[in-house]
Amino acid sequence: MLKNNYINKFNELPEIVKQFGGLIIILIIIFLSFGVLNIFWGGGDELIKKMKLEEERIAQEKKLNALISKLPSGVLVTFDGTDNYKLTDELYEAVCDATKLIPQRAIMAAHFLNYEAYELYTINGNKIDETYVKWDKEKNKCFAGYTVSGDNVGVNKSVNVSGEVLSFLSTGIDTRVYFIKNF
Repeated sequence: MLKNNYINKFNELPEIVKQFGGLIIILIIIFLSFGVLNIFWGGGDELIKKMKLEEERIAQEKKLNALISKLPSGVLVTFDGTDNYKLTDELYEAVCDATKLIPQRAIMAAHFLNYEAYELYTINGNKIDETYVKWDKEKNKCFAGYTVSGDNVGVNKSVNVSGEVLSFLSTGIDTRVYFIKNF
């Protein structure tokens, strides 16, 4: 009986009041749902830290891309005695930080001095597992390297090849390692 009275009173309310009440209930459900989701999956401080790190990385990448676009196309070297563009020490570090690619030409040149890496590279179908280009602050030099393994052909062996980057290739869009001194 009491239940019927409430239902009758609700039915007697004007339509606009019913719609407004429904809207308020939906908003409360949405806010509560997001509150529960934020408790379980909200990043809070971690998310803010990650976002700031990503913003810094993007700003640094834009800065490096601007630098790369100003470099002349062709071979960039770190030493005197060639007709190629010689990098200053500061520019050498910046280009090293901006470079991510080690083309097959540089890999094959480094293989000539490491037969074991060449052999694995040949039998595994020219597959490189991992590459890196990084600046060594202690030595003030750029180093590049890669790992070749035979895992995909059943050879339980891997070889790391690394060395000093003596020159880069600037394409106008990006820079690539041109020569790795690994002897």
